[in-house]
Parts: sequence; structure tokens; C-alpha cells
Amino acid sequence: MQIDIRRLGPGDEQAVLDAGHLFDAQPGPEATRRFLAAPDHHLLMAYTGAKAVGFVSGVETTHPDKGTEMFLYELGVDEPLRRRGAGRALVEALAALARERGCYGMWTGTESTNAAALATYASAGAAASDGTVILDWELG
Repeated sequence: MQIDIRRLGPGDEQAVLDAGHLFDAQPGPEATRRFLAAPDHHLLMAYTGAKAVGFVSGVETTHPDKGTEMFLYELGVDEPLRRRGAGRALVEALAALARERGCYGMWTGTESTNAAALATYASAGAAASDGTVILDWELG
């Protein structure tokens, strides 16, 4: 399977909106515009031919005593193409972009029961951190 990964940016809003089936919910036009306009927000879209089949989003986070790292915000792959390398290719492409942009590391979180995500991230070189707990605040 030939996968073409394209980095989206300002002006690519319609490509995101057209790929709504890959997201948890249909992307909103204003949120999409803001995300693509932010220089430290990244959206990579995978295509087979003209069809969007997956995406990965990342956000650079910088802290005064640590520098900048890439947070892998979300990964989505069309159901028929899962477990065929598209997710791994997207994660590896985001890691390459993070290196290119001078990030010292990349991280993400997922549910401990999400075997597919854990396998994808491990195949792309990630390792679980012992003792890490993610806490959430619902703010709205």
C-alpha cells in the first residue's frame, strides 16, 4: 500500500473538513483554522491516492528548564487500513518533524487497554514510562 503523508497548514482547512470521518467528531471550521495557523501545531495527513486515510496531530510544548518537546495529540486511521502501517508511518513522520524542529523528545498518552495504539506507538519506537499517571480536568 502506497501512503503519501502531507503536512497541512494555513489554507488547507478544507482538506481537514473533508477528512472528518477520521476524527472523533466533525472538525469545526474555526478550530481548524486556528490549529493550522499556529506555528507550533502540526497536522500530518496520510493519503492513498486522493483519499485521506489517516492523520496525526502534534503540539510543541516548551518549558523554561526543559526546552521543547512534541506532544502527539491524536492519531486516527481509517478502519480498513488499520494494522497495515499507516499509523506507524504517521507517528514516524511526526517524530521526524519533531527532530527537524529541535524537539528533545516526543510523548503521548493512551488508555492502558488500547492494544492497537500501544502496538502502533511501540512499533514506531516509543516505550512506556513506568509510574506515569495522566490526570484530566473537565473545564467546560
